[in-house]
Amino acid sequence: QVQLVESGGGLVQPGGSLRLTCTASGIRFSIASMGWYRQAPGKQRELVALITNGNSPNYGDSVKGRFTISRDNAKNSVYLQMNSLKPEDTAVYYCNAVMFARNYWGQGTQVTVSS
Repeated sequence: QVQLVESGGGLVQPGGSLRLTCTASGIRFSIASMGWYRQAPGKQRELVALITNGNSPNYGDSVKGRFTISRDNAKNSVYLQMNSLKPEDTAVYYCNAVMFARNYWGQGTQVTVSS
Protein backbone atom coordinates (compact mmCIF):
# COMPACT_ATOMS: atom_id res chain seq x y z
CA GLN A 1 0.00 0.00 0.00
CA VAL A 2 1.42 3.33 -1.08
CA GLN A 3 1.47 6.12 1.48
CA LEU A 4 2.73 9.68 1.10
CA VAL A 5 2.76 11.67 4.32
CA GLU A 6 3.34 15.42 4.24
CA SER A 7 4.47 17.53 7.15
CA GLY A 8 5.83 21.00 7.83
CA GLY A 9 2.92 23.20 6.88
CA GLY A 10 1.65 26.02 9.05
CA LEU A 11 1.15 29.74 9.41
CA VAL A 12 3.99 32.05 8.41
CA GLN A 13 4.31 35.78 7.85
CA PRO A 14 4.99 37.22 4.39
CA GLY A 15 8.68 36.99 3.61
CA GLY A 16 9.11 33.99 5.88
CA SER A 17 10.18 30.44 5.16
CA LEU A 18 8.84 26.93 5.60
CA ARG A 19 10.17 23.50 4.75
CA LEU A 20 7.76 20.78 3.72
CA THR A 21 8.63 17.10 3.97
CA CYS A 22 6.97 14.17 2.25
CA THR A 23 7.90 10.66 3.32
CA ALA A 24 6.87 7.77 1.11
CA SER A 25 6.28 4.11 1.79
CA GLY A 26 5.12 1.24 -0.36
CA ILE A 27 6.90 2.43 -3.51
CA ARG A 28 10.35 2.07 -5.02
CA PHE A 29 11.18 5.62 -4.13
CA SER A 30 14.47 5.82 -6.00
CA ILE A 31 12.78 5.28 -9.37
CA ALA A 32 9.78 7.51 -8.75
CA SER A 33 9.45 11.08 -9.93
CA MET A 34 8.34 13.18 -6.99
CA GLY A 35 6.54 16.48 -6.94
CA TRP A 36 4.69 19.09 -4.98
CA TYR A 37 1.39 20.57 -6.11
CA ARG A 38 -0.86 23.08 -4.43
CA GLN A 39 -4.50 24.04 -4.49
CA ALA A 40 -5.91 27.30 -3.21
CA PRO A 41 -9.64 27.75 -2.50
CA GLY A 42 -11.58 28.13 -5.72
CA LYS A 43 -8.56 27.37 -7.89
CA GLN A 44 -7.27 24.36 -9.77
CA ARG A 45 -4.44 22.27 -8.44
CA GLU A 46 -1.16 23.51 -9.90
CA LEU A 47 2.39 22.25 -10.15
CA VAL A 48 4.80 23.79 -7.66
CA ALA A 49 7.90 21.70 -8.29
CA LEU A 50 8.97 18.25 -9.33
CA ILE A 51 12.18 16.28 -9.23
CA THR A 52 12.91 13.32 -11.45
CA ASN A 53 14.52 10.07 -10.40
CA GLY A 54 17.66 11.50 -12.00
CA ASN A 55 17.52 14.43 -9.55
CA SER A 56 16.54 17.00 -12.18
CA PRO A 57 14.23 19.70 -10.79
CA ASN A 58 11.52 21.73 -12.50
CA TYR A 59 9.48 24.58 -11.04
CA GLY A 60 6.25 26.37 -11.65
CA ASP A 61 6.80 29.93 -12.89
CA SER A 62 5.32 31.51 -9.78
CA VAL A 63 7.86 29.91 -7.43
CA LYS A 64 11.07 29.98 -9.46
CA GLY A 65 13.91 31.50 -7.48
CA ARG A 66 12.04 31.19 -4.17
CA PHE A 67 11.37 27.45 -3.72
CA THR A 68 13.79 24.54 -3.88
CA ILE A 69 12.86 20.89 -4.22
CA SER A 70 15.22 18.12 -3.14
CA ARG A 71 15.09 14.42 -2.37
CA ASP A 72 16.85 11.91 -0.15
CA ASN A 73 16.43 8.42 -1.52
CA ALA A 74 17.94 6.88 1.61
CA LYS A 75 15.09 8.39 3.65
CA ASN A 76 12.36 7.93 1.01
CA SER A 77 11.71 11.64 1.37
CA VAL A 78 11.24 14.70 -0.78
CA TYR A 79 11.50 18.24 0.53
CA LEU A 80 10.26 21.65 -0.50
CA GLN A 81 12.14 24.61 0.91
CA MET A 82 9.97 27.69 0.54
CA ASN A 83 11.54 31.10 1.00
CA SER A 84 10.23 34.65 0.52
CA LEU A 85 6.70 33.41 1.00
CA LYS A 86 3.84 35.54 -0.28
CA PRO A 87 0.14 35.59 0.66
CA GLU A 88 -0.61 34.10 -2.77
CA ASP A 89 1.37 31.00 -1.78
CA THR A 90 -1.43 30.15 0.64
CA ALA A 91 -2.82 26.75 -0.32
CA VAL A 92 -2.98 23.10 0.55
CA TYR A 93 0.27 21.51 -0.63
CA TYR A 94 0.16 17.94 -1.89
CA CYS A 95 2.96 15.48 -2.38
CA ASN A 96 2.86 13.47 -5.62
CA ALA A 97 4.70 10.38 -6.77
CA VAL A 98 4.73 8.99 -10.29
CA MET A 99 5.95 5.45 -10.78
CA PHE A 100 5.28 3.23 -13.80
CA ALA A 101 2.83 5.87 -15.09
CA ARG A 102 0.71 5.69 -11.94
CA ASN A 103 0.06 8.75 -9.78
CA TYR A 104 -0.04 8.68 -6.01
CA TRP A 105 -1.05 11.56 -3.75
CA GLY A 106 -0.67 12.52 -0.14
CA GLN A 107 -3.42 14.00 1.99
CA GLY A 108 -2.00 17.50 1.86
CA THR A 109 -0.67 20.03 4.33
CA GLN A 110 -1.98 23.56 4.76
CA VAL A 111 0.35 26.51 4.22
CA THR A 112 -1.00 29.92 5.19
CA VAL A 113 0.97 33.10 4.55
CA SER A 114 -0.51 35.99 6.44
CA SER A 115 0.44 38.81 8.75
